[in-house]
This record gives sequence, structure tokens and C-alpha cells, in this order.
Amino acid sequence: MSKYGMLDNVLNDILKAVTPLQEDWAVRFGIINDLRLVAESVESLRGATVEPFGSFVSNLFTRWGDLDISIELSNGSHISSVGKKHKQTLLGDLLKALRAKGGWNNLQFIINARVPILKLRRYPSGISCDISINNLQGHMKSKMLLWISKIDGRFHDMVLLVKEWAKAHKINNPKTGTFNSYSLSLLVIFHFQTCAPAILPPLKDIYPGNMVDDLIGVRADVEDLIAETCDTNINRFLSDKSRPKNKKSLAEHFVEFLRKFAQMDSWASKMGISPHTGQWEQIKDNTRWLPKTYAIFVEDPFEQPQNTARSVSSGNLPKIAKAFLETYSVLISSQNPSSILIYLAPPLVSRHIMQPAMPNYGGGYLPPPQPQVPRFLRPQVAPQRRIQNGNKGSSSNSSTSGGGKGSSFNGSTSRAPPPVQAQQRQQIWRPRIQ
Repeated sequence: MSKYGMLDNVLNDILKAVTPLQEDWAVRFGIINDLRLVAESVESLRGATVEPFGSFVSNLFTRWGDLDISIELSNGSHISSVGKKHKQTLLGDLLKALRAKGGWNNLQFIINARVPILKLRRYPSGISCDISINNLQGHMKSKMLLWISKIDGRFHDMVLLVKEWAKAHKINNPKTGTFNSYSLSLLVIFHFQTCAPAILPPLKDIYPGNMVDDLIGVRADVEDLIAETCDTNINRFLSDKSRPKNKKSLAEHFVEFLRKFAQMDSWASKMGISPHTGQWEQIKDNTRWLPKTYAIFVEDPFEQPQNTARSVSSGNLPKIAKAFLETYSVLISSQNPSSILIYLAPPLVSRHIMQPAMPNYGGGYLPPPQPQVPRFLRPQVAPQRRIQNGNKGSSSNSSTSGGGKGSSFNGSTSRAPPPVQAQQRQQIWRPRIQ
């Protein structure tokens, strides 16, 4: 087996475990429809539409992932604008209707957040929902991620793997001072922009403006213009025959991703991450980012100069860097799939993979086949003018390698990670500071 063959198999097993099944799509569509019925019963929300956004729209959600919902208020054909106080009032009205209707639990009203949110959980599916008002910005950012994934399928797979890894290390929760899922997705984009050869272009080459500033006027016209701009630029990038192809496997990129950010606690105060330009940028020279200071800066390419990682606390940054470094150390030294798995996936996913499956007379673990989602059940999130030929250039690189074979998990006791030696620490990549 090649150097990364075993890791490729483990990553492939994780992807199989977290990839939504047909019923997972159906449950979410059912939740959306139920929320629409409740919203229609609220007088203050008459004429509003209930629209998903986030990972569900970008197709970056997992079987147990949350569902983000935006209630878009009616303003004719124009994009509406509403203040924070009014949003709080409307969410309060919706909360009363949901309580009266029943079927929801763990209802929480995060009233004083930067964006007021109503959090709840659907019974009996257990799917958590975050509901906000007029979050067209979030909806369009989600579409952007969907379109970017059409450039190379490894982006989709890498985001899912990175989010599961971050959950395993408890660094994927902004409420506890760590990364949110959007900033983790941008870290993956940035890795694919800065690997050699690059897989993704600077996002300014896909959409040169500041997208959120352009969400003004007739909604259909604005969305069509943004879609057409991205469509044209993505196709131009994919049709560039002189562009060198990156043929590295998903496992190689995962290891390089960990290595790239493994010492973020040492450079984050000086260097910021800009997916918009596809470059590291010195904070002291970036007038857009000053004078605010953060533990780490990951700029939102569609809402510059907002920092998507503003929730990361300085006290948690060493913990986050340690998770990157320790996992990198394990992956380059261990050949035991069971010990690797606990570093890459949270317990729920690990148990799902390790549980007894159908008999495998060849020995080892054989995950059961998982059905594909029928076309009619997939969310219709792409604009009418869809991106054409979006999968060109991905070829075999767009999926994990390893042939879909199992990883031969044997349930053995996991080993502790090998110590990170000083010489190995020196080999960890860090951005060059001019």
C-alpha cells in the first residue's frame, strides 16, 4: 500500500459515514415545509418565504448536521432591509407560534446576538435548526461555496473531513471560542489556493467585488448577475489548458492542510488569511483590518473586511494549534487505522464506522453501500442559469482514492500519539513574514 493509501481508506470511510442518505434529505425538506406552515400562520410574517442556507444549500452538510433557515420578508420583488429590533420582534412572534404548534424542543432565543437567532430542535428527528430573519447574505455565501465545489470535488470532501476532525478535537464551536464551520471552509479554500500547483484561484477572480454590497435592488436581477459573473469566471478558470493540474490525493492534501496551519499560534498575530486575494497578508499593512485585533484573522471573501474567525479567543489558539500539530504527528507516523480514526472523527462517527457490518468473507471491515440521493430530492439551490461544465478538470482528483475499500478496523485499543520531537517541529510549515 502506498504511503497515503491507508489514510485514504480511513478518510473514505469517514466520508461514507457522514454523507447524507436519502432519508436525511427528506427529513430536512420536511422540516422546511413544517416551518413554512408555521410562518404562514403568523400575521407579522404573512408573505414571507422560508429558505434554507448554510451547509444544506452548499451541499456541505452531514447526516447529523444542523439546518440553517432564513425567513425572507416580502418587499415586492426588491430585497428588503429590516433593523435588528424588528428582527427580534418577528422571531418572538415565530417562537410563540412554534410553542403553540408543538413538535419542537430545546427552543432558545438568542436575542442579543450580532444576528438574532431562534434555535430549536425538531422532534423526533433531533435535527437542530437556527432561524434568522432576512439572511440573504448567508444564502448567497452558501451558493458561492456550492459553485466553488464545482471547480474540484476535493473541496467538498475536504470540508466535510475537516469539520468532522474539528468536532473530534472540540475546536468547531464559536460559542466556546473556537472556529465556526464557515471559517473552517475558508481555511480549506485557502489551502487549495496556496498548495502547489494551486487548485482554486483567488476568489476575486471568481467574484471581483464585495458581494454583500451588491445585494441591493430587484432580487432576481441581483442573483442572476452574481450567478452569471461567477459562471463566466469559473468556466474561464476551468478552460485554461495551461493551468497545471494538482493530482495529489485527498490524504496528501489533508496532511498538508494540518501542516500548513499547525503553528498558527506563532504567526496569527502578524499574518492574516485572505481567500479573496488567495494570499497571506501582513496585518500591519492591511488598512482594511486595522485597528481591530483578533486572535486570528480569516477574512470573509464575500463580506470584506469582516473576520469570520472573530469568535476564536486568544486563550484557545494554542489549543487549536495543538490539535493541528498532534494530528499531523499521528498521521505521518502511525499505520494503525483505529488509532488514526479517533483523531479524525468524533465518537458518533467512529462508532458508526466501527460497528459490525455485513459479513465480509475477505476479512476486515466492509462498510455497507449507501444509496445516492435521487435527483428529485436534491435541493434546488442553483440559479436558473446554472454553471456549466462545473466538474471539468476534477477527473479522478474529485474523489477520494483507495477504491472505496474498507480500512480493516479491528477495534484494537488506540495508541497515544507519538511525541512531537523538536526536529519535527522545525519541519512544520509556516508563512514567510517579510
